[in-house]
Amino acid sequence: MATLDLKTISKSFGEAKVLHDIDLAIRDKEFVVFVGPSGCGKSTLLRIIAGLEEATKGQIVIDGMDVSNAHPVERGISMVFQSYALYPHLSVYENIAFPLRVARLEKDDLDRRVRRAAEILQLTDKLMLRPGQLSGGQRQRVAIGRSIVREPKIFLFDEPLSNLDAALRGDMRVELSQLHKNLDATMVYVTHDQVEAMTMADRIVVLNGGRVEQFGSPMELYHHPNNKFVAGFIGQPNMNFVPAKVKAISAKGLTVVLDAGPTMVLPVETEGVAVGDAVEVGIRPEDVAAGDTLDVEIRVLERLGGIAIAYGKLACGTNFCASLDGDTAVAEGTTIKLAVAPADAHVFDAAGRVLRRRAAPALVA
Repeated sequence: MATLDLKTISKSFGEAKVLHDIDLAIRDKEFVVFVGPSGCGKSTLLRIIAGLEEATKGQIVIDGMDVSNAHPVERGISMVFQSYALYPHLSVYENIAFPLRVARLEKDDLDRRVRRAAEILQLTDKLMLRPGQLSGGQRQRVAIGRSIVREPKIFLFDEPLSNLDAALRGDMRVELSQLHKNLDATMVYVTHDQVEAMTMADRIVVLNGGRVEQFGSPMELYHHPNNKFVAGFIGQPNMNFVPAKVKAISAKGLTVVLDAGPTMVLPVETEGVAVGDAVEVGIRPEDVAAGDTLDVEIRVLERLGGIAIAYGKLACGTNFCASLDGDTAVAEGTTIKLAVAPADAHVFDAAGRVLRRRAAPALVA
């Protein structure tokens, strides 16, 4: 398929700058997801790659060739939009075949490509139906089929699952992951849903305010976020942030006093912080266990079967969420005692930068 390199891509609309010097290198056959809140620039960046928007500055390089000024059709890219954009009066076959008919492809080659795409997408028995006779998931597969038949170098997806219900989105995530394996293709996918990003991506680009906050594998972002924004955006339920002050600095790391009361010694690098500085301790809901560090007053308990999500407040008034066993004997309105292992906690300075965890000492034989 193809590599994709973005070199110092910037975009402004008048005086409003929406993308700031984006540098990314996407590998051949990689599934990369752009994720971030609304307005972060992810769809604009995708449209620039597709050639539907012009970058104010920067280069787009596909397989070593600069295509920054190339027409969209000349870039070897196919894009699947949020709306299916199917022709209601045409059959599934003709909807998939449409771009090939526009390109005046030979009849036999056209038929071969359409039927191959239909087989990959499990639409062979739907080819004679019209879009109105299909489910939402099937219509989305038709839209994807229309991209597959063009045999592009790179597939682009702009929030293709946002119009589907929750159950169908889960099914389509699996189908898109399988499609990536079957096609062995380079794919770039835009979503605001971090669950989609975590479950499908080889690597994730976290965007915020038109800037790349971090680019890495899902578990790299989960375990080693660069900053508070990434830590809070990746993971479900979201990470808790507990205010604290630095009490002492030693060879063991940082000793902090949480606003909620207890003291913790956290094994992190201490460069750039001083005694008395305000920091925040990040605790993932799934990393807590029964203990005596934190008193959490439970306000709402969501039982989801195997797990129960408890939402409450700490003594200092900070909101706190904990992921507990589904059969936990906890009731709303009660206070429970929880703890987190120091090695599982994250620490962020006043600017939101992470203090890196210290590597475990090597074992001496």
